Amino acid sequence: MNNLYEELQIILHGIWQRRWVALSVAWGVCLLGWLAVALVPNVYQSRARVFVQMDSVLPGSLNDSPLDQQKALDQVRQTMTSAEVLDRVVRNTDLGAGAVSDRDIGAKVGLLRQNVQVLSQQDNLFEITANWSDRALGAGENARMAAQVVAGLIQAFQETNAAGGIADASHSLKFLDAQIAARAKELESTEQKRVAFEQQHLGSVPGGGSISARAEAMRAEVSQIDSQLVSARSALAGINGQLAGTPADIVSAVGPTGGLSALAQAEGQLASARAQGWTDNHPDVVALKRQIETLRKLGSGAAGGTRTPNPAYLSLRAMQAERGSTVSALQARKAQLEGDLNALTRKQIDEPGLAAEQDRLNRDYDAVKQQYDKLLADREAVRLRGDVQSEGGAFKFRVIDPPSLSPIPASPNRPLLLFAVLVAGIGAGIAAAFALSQIRTTYPTTGRLEKATGLPVIGGISEVETPARAQRIRQHARWFYAGCGGLGAMCFVLLAVEFIQRGMSA
Repeated sequence: MNNLYEELQIILHGIWQRRWVALSVAWGVCLLGWLAVALVPNVYQSRARVFVQMDSVLPGSLNDSPLDQQKALDQVRQTMTSAEVLDRVVRNTDLGAGAVSDRDIGAKVGLLRQNVQVLSQQDNLFEITANWSDRALGAGENARMAAQVVAGLIQAFQETNAAGGIADASHSLKFLDAQIAARAKELESTEQKRVAFEQQHLGSVPGGGSISARAEAMRAEVSQIDSQLVSARSALAGINGQLAGTPADIVSAVGPTGGLSALAQAEGQLASARAQGWTDNHPDVVALKRQIETLRKLGSGAAGGTRTPNPAYLSLRAMQAERGSTVSALQARKAQLEGDLNALTRKQIDEPGLAAEQDRLNRDYDAVKQQYDKLLADREAVRLRGDVQSEGGAFKFRVIDPPSLSPIPASPNRPLLLFAVLVAGIGAGIAAAFALSQIRTTYPTTGRLEKATGLPVIGGISEVETPARAQRIRQHARWFYAGCGGLGAMCFVLLAVEFIQRGMSA
């Protein structure tokens, strides 16, 4: 630790012994640095923030996908700095005042591209920055020029976007019209071939659609009819069973007391029970049969009886006729389908090329028809998009923050640079004194001399100061401190001048 402290003292002593070299180097570096800072031109900046969003007026089926919208927003930055937009800015602002030829305009466009920047802050929010520095112009004129450039960029982008969108829509419509005309001719030719084929083989290939498709549809319908026929036959069998146990007439008689006989009442109850679907094994039906047999043996109500049609029997007959007609109709339809299916099967076996030709013509017609319909839908979408763009452009463009106008330069930061030059000058002076002390080696202590020579050192003689020497040392110290103070004072004066200039500009 003592050795380290001794080495530090030696380094500081060597720098102090060469303090005039350090002060001279510091003054030289500071003067050169401050001159360089003074020669750096002021750059004035203008900023604006704009919101850009894809137009959402069109229906959802006509809008681009989210990925396409994001790609379109990514193209905004490139469009704002494109040659066409920058050319409009040069011609519409004071930049084009001194340009007399296209070459001059091109040079201005190249200069403008270097000083314009478009950054994306959020999804649809963009910041436009323009830097301008012209030594021939004053602070206020440079600031106004930067603001003009930003405003011109916004206006030129809106004009280019609207004009470009309408031009793209017009070009797309012309292309789609040409494609639709070509597909219309192809569709007409394919349709004529199909009509000619159907007229030539009208009897051989009945019906519409391909043979295989029609055969498959017939098989599906036959399978459906089979299930319906099973259900209809089952219903008819149930009606027949009920009809077999239902009497056609009801015998009625008037008794001595003027009411219906017991036999007639029992038979009516039995007929009603069978009409409700009760079987002969039902307990009530068995009881009614026994009662009727007993009454008949006793001869109760045999005299004076009358016979009337049974309503339940008539209803069952009507239901039987309806179920029978349904079964007959299903059987007839099934026979017809099986006949047509057999005819189609024979046609496929006898003339396989005919069915293949019909399938090919149908496929060609369907494919061309789908392409034609899609082109019509695309043309309508492009037309609607062009109408929307002619009204307000492809983007919703809204200025959030208008172009700023500040006479205070955005760069360079002169106060910071002036102070940095002062620090660099002091550091350079100290470094120069340290390097010189290392080159021109001395022995400030007896220990260092003993270490360097390897010989023992008996002692050292301290410096003897006379009054005249002490006076000279004090004079040199005053000069040195005055030089250091002058360096700091010069930096302070330059900082004050810079702030005064900024205050006057503002």
